[in-house]
Amino acid sequence: MSDKLKVGVIGATGMVGQRYVTLLADHPWFEVVVVAASARSAGKTYAESVSGRWKMQEAIPDGVKDLVLLDATDIEAVTSQVDFVFSAVSMSKDEIRQIEEDYAKTETPVVSNNSAHRWTPDVPMIVPEINPDHSDVIKYQRQRLGTKRGFIAVKPNCSIQSYTPALAAWQQFEPTQVVATTYQAISGAGKTLEDAPEIVGNVIPYIPGEEAKSEDEPLKIFGHVDDSKQAIVSAESPVITSQCLRVPVLYGHTAAAFVNFKQNPTKEDLIAALESYSGEPQKLNLPTAPKQFIQYMTDDFRPQVRYDVNFEHGMGISIGRLRPDKIFDWKFVGLSHNTARGAAGGAILCAELLKAQGYIVQK
Repeated sequence: MSDKLKVGVIGATGMVGQRYVTLLADHPWFEVVVVAASARSAGKTYAESVSGRWKMQEAIPDGVKDLVLLDATDIEAVTSQVDFVFSAVSMSKDEIRQIEEDYAKTETPVVSNNSAHRWTPDVPMIVPEINPDHSDVIKYQRQRLGTKRGFIAVKPNCSIQSYTPALAAWQQFEPTQVVATTYQAISGAGKTLEDAPEIVGNVIPYIPGEEAKSEDEPLKIFGHVDDSKQAIVSAESPVITSQCLRVPVLYGHTAAAFVNFKQNPTKEDLIAALESYSGEPQKLNLPTAPKQFIQYMTDDFRPQVRYDVNFEHGMGISIGRLRPDKIFDWKFVGLSHNTARGAAGGAILCAELLKAQGYIVQK
């Protein structure tokens, strides 16, 4: 009998759910034993349910194609078979908040790709290389939920991965102000280029809700667990302003960012900090952790989505074009894979960290 943790993916038929099942195929620690989606899909095999709308370049993994889909709202049926779940359900935010808490209250940890709980004060929003200690808040969340084992953890917005890791690497130089414009792939909307003819040969200058996430979520990541408040308190700086555009690219979010610092780092200081930056995933040698979290590219024509989005299997961050600015101190370009590091892959790495920390165990 396998000693792998048994995993359920709720919301398994959407693009992020599909990415989960492909990334989890042959995972050394986790095995997908349950897939769940809406009631209308329940009862079909996974292969039947995604027929004609499979969006991944990889084939449907053999281990899940014949699994019969459960109704994600039949919480007992899902949780009776798994040690924890990944959540990528497509519902209203209120519905997501409720269903994820209902799962957690069955003593089933939830690692979520959704935004609904990102601002719940006792829910950690984790980039494992940056704020692994935020899992400390889980003890307070469990007190609130009345659980001993169940909890919710979330990963942040996909687009901030293209510039927030650089800011984390540069914390010693005290960044104070940031302007970040992101150029975001269509898969961030759960679509392919074929699904979204409106994006072909076009740039759409508005993504609802995205700019607030881009400005505020890094501050929660840079914050700290306040034991007196039993919550995560956001950092006050750097102050971030953002614009977010949708561009005709399938995978990869690019950021053009400008930064002011309290200190006065040189270009050599900044590059060295990027290239040497690592965290708990690298120290613990977690299965999906990139060996090198951030690479700096000296070619002015890089990073490019075409060549660099799959750096470290999509789990690494590429930074380039670091140069002085006339108004800000420095400016740079960043690139991240939005459905690997930015979505399912980032959540899987978060689950690996939580397992290593002892928060996710077999039932």
